[in-house]
Amino acid sequence: MSAAPRRLDLWVTAVPFAWLALFVALPVLIALKISLADLQVGAPPYTPLIGVNAAGQATLQVDAENYAFLLGDPLYWRAYLSSARIALISTLCALLIGFPMAYAAARAPRGWRTAILVLILLPFWTSFLIRVYAWIAVLRPGGMLNTVFQALGVIDQPLRLLNTEAAVILGIVFCYLPYMVLPLYARLDKLDPALLDAAADLGATPVTAFWRVVVPLALPGALAGCLLVFVPAVGEFVIPELMGGADTLMIGRVLWNEFFSNRDWPLAAAVSVVLLAVLVAPIALLQGLTNRGGVGR
Repeated sequence: MSAAPRRLDLWVTAVPFAWLALFVALPVLIALKISLADLQVGAPPYTPLIGVNAAGQATLQVDAENYAFLLGDPLYWRAYLSSARIALISTLCALLIGFPMAYAAARAPRGWRTAILVLILLPFWTSFLIRVYAWIAVLRPGGMLNTVFQALGVIDQPLRLLNTEAAVILGIVFCYLPYMVLPLYARLDKLDPALLDAAADLGATPVTAFWRVVVPLALPGALAGCLLVFVPAVGEFVIPELMGGADTLMIGRVLWNEFFSNRDWPLAAAVSVVLLAVLVAPIALLQGLTNRGGVGR
């Protein structure tokens, strides 16, 4: 390879790495720095990491007290576990709904596939908040769903559908469903129908062929979709705040309270750093399985 193409490759790869360094690595380092500081009254509301002692010498003022506080306070661990549980349930629901949608889109005639994908992506063309408020209008006590049920005589009093954990899961599934469907569709669209014909010729029933042929080939897309839904769902704030009740404990709401209500930036930064460390684990696991060939190609 000549020097010119090599320089071009270097510049092409340098742009995304510079973007990641500026907008991913740098904010994480800033959050880590704040998490190791102490709370103070002023602006900014945390102490500097490098101070000056009485002798005029620079000293490093690092304090891990915020992380020790997280370990000792059960509120934060309950918030982490509750967020992970709600995100996991939402991800599984999105997978159960998104897989048939992606499979139907991939098996549809070529002329219909674009229209189906447009319908799947159509909610993305609307503001996130508008979509959430639309569900609030549907689920509230005087909303459309309770009105229809009462008109049909199914219920006498409005059901408590809003401000529940189920409403939060519904909102997350609705808002993040395209993130599940698109990776699945990308994999299923590459599925050769001749494989299903070959399985049928070998005596496999449609159900057996689906589980032995379609599901293994779609597994990488399913794992990618699960990560794309699970990771933002864990730290979700808007949906739990607007559709969840007082008992719906999620780490996004805890972060908001620490940052803006308590103005305890060091503790809030520690919470966010721990959350990031927890979310990096499944991503690294998936990457490791992919590199070793543990996930289907």
